[in-house]
Amino acid sequence: MGLLSRASLAVFLLGAAAAPAPGLEPVDVELVLAVDVSRSVDEVEAQLQRQGYVDAFRNPRVIRAIANGPLGRIGVAYVEWAAADFQRLVIGWTLVKDAASAADFADRLAAAPRLSWGWTSVSGAIDFSVPLFGQVFDGTRQVIDVSGDGRNNSGRPAAAARDDAVARGITINGLAIMNDRTNFGRPPDRELDDWYRENVVGGPGSFLVVAEDFEAFGEAVLNKLLKEIAARPVEERPDIPSGGGG
Repeated sequence: MGLLSRASLAVFLLGAAAAPAPGLEPVDVELVLAVDVSRSVDEVEAQLQRQGYVDAFRNPRVIRAIANGPLGRIGVAYVEWAAADFQRLVIGWTLVKDAASAADFADRLAAAPRLSWGWTSVSGAIDFSVPLFGQVFDGTRQVIDVSGDGRNNSGRPAAAARDDAVARGITINGLAIMNDRTNFGRPPDRELDDWYRENVVGGPGSFLVVAEDFEAFGEAVLNKLLKEIAARPVEERPDIPSGGGG
């Protein structure tokens, strides 16, 4: 094969790798929002979590962040999880590209029934989310966003699931909720943020956002979504610190 032929082949392969998969719509990011509904999350806390995401997708700052992306659109799916045998896809892959589509996503989320279930399996949430990618959208980035108020106590180790996902090119961000209430007689876990950094967060550009309690969840969600959509740092509030991961 001559030099020209080799060069032509290289250009062809490079173009093929960059092209979206057949039948998949290109988006700036495929984002799975994986939200803890284990039994440590009571009805009030579950409502605060859900409302945090509803409000975020109605926020003009989120709409602007999406519009400012190279493609101006993202794909979002919403998953609720608890024990290793409990994950459910509350809202499947949805294209969000403007105020109307974001409001529609928020409305569907607000209307969806809420369920809760036993133990806490961060690994189960990650393992459930990984196969969702590449079904509808072809994202420049693939991100799983895990939010929760407890450590993995069901299923395989969270770090093992995280490492497998990262090996596939998926980024995992975390939102650790520092629950100030006792958990079935156990004191609050004041080192949950460190556990998330060491066992959950990973991949290119990954980060952790910390909500000091469930009441702070809404603002933490907004801050987190802006970073994930824009793929660059945004101004942090001092009461919602962010830590690097990887």
